[in-house]
Amino acid sequence: MAAGRCATIGAAAVRRQQMTGKKGVSALMDNKKAFFVAIFASFGGLLYGYQQGVLGQALVMPAFKADFPTVVASSGATGWLTSILQLGGWGGALTSGVFCEVFSRKHTIFWGAMWMILGSYLCAGAVTGQPAYLYAGRFFTGIGVGTLSAIGPLYNAELAPPEVRGFLVALQQLTTTIGILLAYWIAYGTSQIDGGHSQWAWRIPLIVQGIPAVILAIGVWFMPFSPRLLMSKGRDEEALRTLAKLRSLPEDHNLVQVEFLEIKSEVIFERNAFAKRFPTVAQKTDSVFRREIAQYITIFRTRDSFKRVTIGCLVMFFQQWSGIDSIIYYAPIIFQSLGLTSTTSSLLATGITGVINVIVTVPAILIIDRVGRRPLALASSTGMCICQIVVGIIVATCSHDWKANAAAGWVAVVFVWLYIANFAYGWGPVSWTLIAEIFPLSIRAKGTSISASANWMNNFIIAFITPPMLSSIGFGTYIFFAAWLFLGGLFVYFFIPETRGKTLEEMDAAFGSHTNQEDIAELARIQLECGLTDLLAREEGWSTAGDEKMMASHVENSSV
Repeated sequence: MAAGRCATIGAAAVRRQQMTGKKGVSALMDNKKAFFVAIFASFGGLLYGYQQGVLGQALVMPAFKADFPTVVASSGATGWLTSILQLGGWGGALTSGVFCEVFSRKHTIFWGAMWMILGSYLCAGAVTGQPAYLYAGRFFTGIGVGTLSAIGPLYNAELAPPEVRGFLVALQQLTTTIGILLAYWIAYGTSQIDGGHSQWAWRIPLIVQGIPAVILAIGVWFMPFSPRLLMSKGRDEEALRTLAKLRSLPEDHNLVQVEFLEIKSEVIFERNAFAKRFPTVAQKTDSVFRREIAQYITIFRTRDSFKRVTIGCLVMFFQQWSGIDSIIYYAPIIFQSLGLTSTTSSLLATGITGVINVIVTVPAILIIDRVGRRPLALASSTGMCICQIVVGIIVATCSHDWKANAAAGWVAVVFVWLYIANFAYGWGPVSWTLIAEIFPLSIRAKGTSISASANWMNNFIIAFITPPMLSSIGFGTYIFFAAWLFLGGLFVYFFIPETRGKTLEEMDAAFGSHTNQEDIAELARIQLECGLTDLLAREEGWSTAGDEKMMASHVENSSV
């Protein structure tokens, strides 16, 4: 059993030793191919961010109000048009867990992009006075971005080496903020067309929305398959070649071999565990969908799996109930409610929000693998909570007469910007990184998709209730979200383990998994059969047939 423990921890130890402590940008330079693939895969984040920001801009344009008066007539109708996208996103994220296993990650990314293209141009071509086109387009767009939001981080996590995994997965959040920024400033620019009274003022931003989706749908065919997926499909040689190309190393290099055998051991272990739980289904190789659905049952039958999915869903719950998307979706409306009554000034303030979001996210993803996930999330919760309370107090005391309290209104605007900055370095990148890395191979795709779908369902609720809350309880909206931020900070402190620097296969130890002696023995046996234990023994100078005390000591010294 000690040998099994050594193999699990030793693989990461070998990588850490050979990387000579490299982190961040220096480690990134040794993984250029994985970096460029991750950038392209993160186009899904760009689309996700763009659709978050684009509708709120259109809602305050005179041409849009004239073309679709029923949509802007009430807060309920506005909430439905915004939130129906999240409803589609929930469906897309939830089903992606099955589709990415049956059809592969890259093929699921392609179909997510196709849904985006359909939805974008239904919205852009909406007939004046017929909002049904808008609703249908927003729903189909939601299916696309929901699919991409779940698959993008998963795909990047599986292609990334552990020393830069946080950075590459967090690219999803960076591209999301860039998408929001583009939506804000493109809409600000087009709002100047005939003073916002031209139809092109709101149609052009929606046309632009589909362009990255077209690029992604074409470019995805040039991207590699996930080595972990290839291994689970029995395509070991292709997985090894892909892994070697991603690491820019020969196939027989020790780092490639260690990572390859580590993944292979985990795949065999999880396959055997599935066969043990579902022997009848495991024997039927012709029912792929049935096998995938059975994996969802595993989540509820296994305590560890259920625990991790619950944590993943709660991470997304608290991210959304921080109130972030109440700002992102309705920023122009919120800034108008803080005294910036003109369309131009509210859109300009919204554009600055997008700039802050991007500027702060860049250093955040560079330090996430140095500082860790927990410290960033805790600091983020504290900062956002303080900002919400300050804005709530200002609105409560000054909203009766913004003309007489113009300075206070600008202070509130500044604290909204500070709130965005605190989200950008913490809850933004941390939440998507966590759900991409905390799950074991057997439920990784399902766990990621369920967690992402939790984001979308809570996103739907936030998008729907924010307009009525702003119009009915005003300052209470900000205090309400501040309370959830306080609870979110407590959740991180007590329930989220630090995952920085751990391999995906090492993550089990962080969550206290594989404690069952039978499982440990089984994993050790598979690692020995695959040759991982012997390879690590040669690398580290162990003797697999020798003194177990020496091996146990190495495990203790290698632990992080």
